[in-house]
Parts: sequence; structure tokens; C-alpha cells
Amino acid sequence: MKKAIFLIMTVMVILAACGSGKDTKETSNKDDKKLVVGTEGTYSPFSFHDKNDKLTGYDIDVTKAVAKEIGYKVEFKETQWDSMFAGLDSGRFDMIANQVGINDERKAKYKFSDPYTYSKGVLVVNENNKDIKSFDDVKGKKLAQTLTSNYGQLAKSKGADITKVDGFNQAMDLLQSKRVEGTFNDNVSYLDYKKQKPNAKIKAIEGNAEQSKSAFTFNKKQDDKVIKDFNKGLKTLKDNGELEKISKKWFGANVSEPK
Repeated sequence: MKKAIFLIMTVMVILAACGSGKDTKETSNKDDKKLVVGTEGTYSPFSFHDKNDKLTGYDIDVTKAVAKEIGYKVEFKETQWDSMFAGLDSGRFDMIANQVGINDERKAKYKFSDPYTYSKGVLVVNENNKDIKSFDDVKGKKLAQTLTSNYGQLAKSKGADITKVDGFNQAMDLLQSKRVEGTFNDNVSYLDYKKQKPNAKIKAIEGNAEQSKSAFTFNKKQDDKVIKDFNKGLKTLKDNGELEKISKKWFGANVSEPK
């Protein structure tokens, strides 16, 4: 009797183990089609909460559109910018969608998708300003800049008199109240501001600022197939005009293609 009970229990354990292995495999396959995505949730118009507290923005829309195109599920996890890459390094999420600029330092540590945003620096001045016509005309002029940014360094290199600000909106407030004469910043930020405030009496002067590219960012350990899938989805959305449509929704212009 004891031998029979032992035999039955042994068979049950084996069957349970086989069933467990099958479940694990199926779960793994499902997980392969899901990405946990790190984003700020406080970075308008790219990743922020609308008046109904729903996570939205250009980066959110693009991520969802690509995921839908390639049959992936996404789960967004919000985190501060300062801890964004630490979260990617630790495996807290699989990908960052937060306007991460591609540069050599990051390329050494992370993998990138193809770019989905192209931007470049512009000089924003009041629309009736006749004295500043190019980047080189700001010598001795008062510009509102964040000191540690590339645009702050650009202003310094051009000999501008710097007024320190914490961000683009503060710079715009100083500019429109005529306490400064301009600010160097990203053309995407300028386009968003003009879309939100179309009556703002400002204009953007283009110069020889280097074009920057933003892309989805992955851990170096990420399977290349996932990145290839995302690139395939991005290409499809570019080819069928969906990416341009999303871009114009948020900026009134197509920032998804280089100019």
C-alpha cells in the first residue's frame, strides 16, 4: 500500500513539474512581447499628465503607436530624470521614452533605436527685434539661459550677458516682459510654446547649431530583436505618415524627420 501511494505521489510530482515548465515557457513568451518603459510624466509636451491626470505626450503617443504596430504591450513607469538611467541599469524598466539625446557617451553604455525626434538650437527673440538677426549678433546682449545647458554654453561662447533661469518658460516670461533680449533653446521647445501660445510675439532665428537626435534607449543587455522590432515599427509609421501626424498634433510641425 505504501509503495502504491509513493508511486502515485511520484507521478503527480512529475506531472506537476511538466505542467510548471509549460506555464513558465508560455509566460516567458508573453513577457517577450511586453516592455516596461521609463518616462518622467512631468515633461510637457513629451511625457506629462493632462487635466484628467492621464499620462500623455508626444513620447507616450509614439511609444504606444510603435508598440501597437509591432504587437507589443507597454507598461509605463514614471521616474525622475536624475534616476532614469539608474532604473534602466538595474532592470527596473526595459526602455526609456523621454527624449533621450544620442551622444557618444550614452552610445558607449546603451543601445538606441532609430531616432524619432530631430531638433536643433534656435535663438528666440521678440518678433519686432531688428538688432539681432543671427547667432553672432548676441555679443553684449542680455540672454536668459540655464547655466549648465549646451545652450547656456553657446550663449557664453557668443559673448552674451547671461541672466540665469531654471527653464524655457521662465526665459520666455523674461523675454516677453523685455527684461532680456533673447534666449538660445531647442526648436522643439519653441514650437511647443508657439502652439500653446500662438499669439506670443516672438520669432526663432536659425543658425549653425548642431542638430540633435532623440531615440528610444535600451539596456546593453536588451535582445537586439526587440530593437529591430521597434525600428521596423518606426519605419512603418514614418512611411505611412502616422509619425508625422503625431508630431503635428503636438508641435504643429514635423519633428520626426531631419531638416
